[in-house]
Amino acid sequence: MAKVRVYELAKELGVESKVVMAKLQELGEFVRSASSTVEPPVVRKLREQLPAERAAAAKAARPGAPAPSAPTPSAPASLPAGARPGPARPGPGRPGPAAPAAPA
Repeated sequence: MAKVRVYELAKELGVESKVVMAKLQELGEFVRSASSTVEPPVVRKLREQLPAERAAAAKAARPGAPAPSAPTPSAPASLPAGARPGPARPGPGRPGPAAPAAPA
């Protein structure tokens, strides 16, 4: 079996490269980046460790509970097509930027 790159292993396991790199460092393996290669015996150990952790995390989650979703940003409906919201500008009832302090 040939050496495997960290990012390839992460893709295969369905996790991010930094998760694989952290686990490899826990196992005492030296990896510098996601493009570092890993020896076959180390790959075997990692494959045994990561699915076991993912299964334990899945058991800890309540069965039947919906997966948490990220909040969706709401864009104002009053913007014209193609316009992007910019920084808030002072207007009626809004304080403007603070004036610079006078020299002493």
